[in-house]
Amino acid sequence: MNEYQRIYIAFVKLGEFLRAYCSSDVHEDQWSQKLEDTITLAQHKNGWFTKDNVEFALRSWGELLKEDTLSDWLGAYDVQQNRTKTVAVIMAGNIPLVGFHDLLSVLLTGNKVMAKLSSNDNVLIYFIRDYLIEIEPLLKDKIIFSDGKMEDFDAVIATGSNNTARYFEHYFGKVPNIIRKNRNSIAVLTGKETPEQLEALGEDIFRYYGLGCRSVSKLFVPAGYDFDSFFTSIYSYHPIIEQKKYENNYDYNKAVYLMSEFKILDNGFLILKNDTSYASPIASLFHENYETLVTLREHLKNDENQLQCVVCDGILDGEIAFGETQNPSLTDYADGVDTVDFLLKN
Repeated sequence: MNEYQRIYIAFVKLGEFLRAYCSSDVHEDQWSQKLEDTITLAQHKNGWFTKDNVEFALRSWGELLKEDTLSDWLGAYDVQQNRTKTVAVIMAGNIPLVGFHDLLSVLLTGNKVMAKLSSNDNVLIYFIRDYLIEIEPLLKDKIIFSDGKMEDFDAVIATGSNNTARYFEHYFGKVPNIIRKNRNSIAVLTGKETPEQLEALGEDIFRYYGLGCRSVSKLFVPAGYDFDSFFTSIYSYHPIIEQKKYENNYDYNKAVYLMSEFKILDNGFLILKNDTSYASPIASLFHENYETLVTLREHLKNDENQLQCVVCDGILDGEIAFGETQNPSLTDYADGVDTVDFLLKN
């Protein structure tokens, strides 16, 4: 086997391990026990990384790291055209393993990754690195984590906020780069949605406590929309308020809204506020009325650089089904920028 095939197989084996781990409650072998301890440590370091959310992320990656899935993904590219390089990757840490897709893309295109991890998500990524190196030792020299100033790289993939993006553009502007900024996800409702669709929308809203760019943070609804059916359908998610950090955000934001005399709707675990912004605080969901779907489509087209996902049913090209925002495929690239194509052409 050549070097590329060995790395490819290492990721396939990682997928097999993650699927086996997530499908069993008994973790007796060394690496399963180590992963169990890693999940516990991750939660201690970041209270948003609950066991349920971490295992959801692990399960999702386990399903994607299958030989046929990886083959279908990479089969659309000529990986052989790659010029081997070192790629600096600045990872976000808002949800578990959010930077893993970049690491996967860099390594499977034959490059070396130099990663700066977010302090919010460094435990899980370290485990993934160690497991991959155990399976395929040649990866030891291809995965480097940097704590200090990053130097001697040929390209950059950096994920951050609109504020950090200005710093990234200044610091990394002289090399080929992908610099990602803030994006949010929305849902468009017409009033014709089924209870099942609205319940599934709860997954798009509450998974990862709404911290991901694929988490729905705003609803567009027709004038006069009755939110009763929405609140009824998402009630099954009410245990989320038992998570202390979420509860604290809920209490704080509700107090701020009430003191500011904003008109809000509240069901005891989610606050709805009429607002033209896309990014709503934790435990809050913004909503805005639209006059017609024609004018809404034009509005969203103008704001497409601010949007990651649009959830609806039969309204827009590229729409995502209710309940599916947190199940991206390997070709669902952040900010719509094809990472693999970038790596192969630079």
